[in-house]
Amino acid sequence: MIKWKDVEDVDILPGVSLTMEGTVVKVKGKLGESEMDFRNNYVKLTHKESKIVVSESKSNKKTNAIVGTWASEIRNMMKGVSDGFEYHMKIDYTHFPTRVSVKGDSVLIENFLGERSARLASIVGNTKVSVKGDRIVITGIHKRHVGETAANIERATKIKGFDLRIFQDGVYLLKGEN
Repeated sequence: MIKWKDVEDVDILPGVSLTMEGTVVKVKGKLGESEMDFRNNYVKLTHKESKIVVSESKSNKKTNAIVGTWASEIRNMMKGVSDGFEYHMKIDYTHFPTRVSVKGDSVLIENFLGERSARLASIVGNTKVSVKGDRIVITGIHKRHVGETAANIERATKIKGFDLRIFQDGVYLLKGEN
């Protein structure tokens, strides 16, 4: 018989409904719904009244890390469906005016450093990207998807082979969620 120790409690936010089907947690709120599969042999989730309890069967560094990560993921899911996540990025250029636009499920970066071919950055999941002047706003209900999209855009404008202290062109993160 495995003895499970309750390690961390996550309170369910008001206005958010949370259901569990096996190892899948589904969260619904005013901005939409999100689901994630939490599967592990040594860590489990249980739904008790107005909270989710994260328990572990053995305590070591690995399971403690999983417990903290799962609790954070559930909090982010609830915050995402109730408030959403928003990242702001800035387009920087010195000589060649960089044009950024959204085409389908990718961000098109044209005339970067005077290059003839466009650079592409993929948009992850149901994330929305809007470009206004030299600012890019990335919004969505999944924190991981919004962060990955911002990282893809920043990575697409990475400059190789030049002194980064002089050539500071690119798209950089101004403000993101913590």
